Amino acid sequence: MSTTGQEIQNVVLVHGAFADGSGWRGVYDNLTARGYRVTIVQNPLTSLEDDVAATVRVLDRQDGPTILVGHSWGGTVITEAGVHPNVAGLVYVSALVPDAGETSAQQYEGFAPTPDFVIDVVEGYGYLNPDTFKAGFAADTSDADAAFLRDSQVPVNMAAFSTAVKNAAWRDKPSWAVIATEDKAFDQAMLQHMAKRIDAEITNVSASHALFATQPGVVSDVIVTAAQSAAAGAR
Repeated sequence: MSTTGQEIQNVVLVHGAFADGSGWRGVYDNLTARGYRVTIVQNPLTSLEDDVAATVRVLDRQDGPTILVGHSWGGTVITEAGVHPNVAGLVYVSALVPDAGETSAQQYEGFAPTPDFVIDVVEGYGYLNPDTFKAGFAADTSDADAAFLRDSQVPVNMAAFSTAVKNAAWRDKPSWAVIATEDKAFDQAMLQHMAKRIDAEITNVSASHALFATQPGVVSDVIVTAAQSAAAGAR
């Protein structure tokens, strides 16, 4: 899909596991104030296929080229859904980035565990442990905001992490990455490895894994850069 010379005003935001779309509010407010048309996907987190389908339904509604953004598990979702013809560029926000034929779980291989990020599994669905939630997910939020994120978290079907993606949109679409340097959900080396493997333009920011909520300005600026660059055919 060629977007050269065509202004990109559409942005679709995809949340990750253990969260819902409300965490994107700051990014939504920032981008809409700058004239962008922003839509937030509400992933059911029941399977990779279900989350991709939810994202594709939103992409189908876009009226032109779109920047597709994924946080955490949402990176796997946009990797698959990003082959949609409306997608002009991808932004990975401390996100998983598998290749075609790879699972999300495979991205962890060879990297050190992060003990602050504790997942409790009940009947196949994972929840972040409430006692370690703030330290592991949202250390740079207030206690009140961390409590809201903790108590509104959406459990994820853990089997989704073992499902391989069929397509890797980043192979054909330009990509950007925003990486939280204080992320406890992923090994920092893992995040850098994934972003460099896809030749993403990387922005590092001092933040927790919840940077999609705590660093809306930085995340929004990268999305704007992606929109402008993809439109100009710069990457």
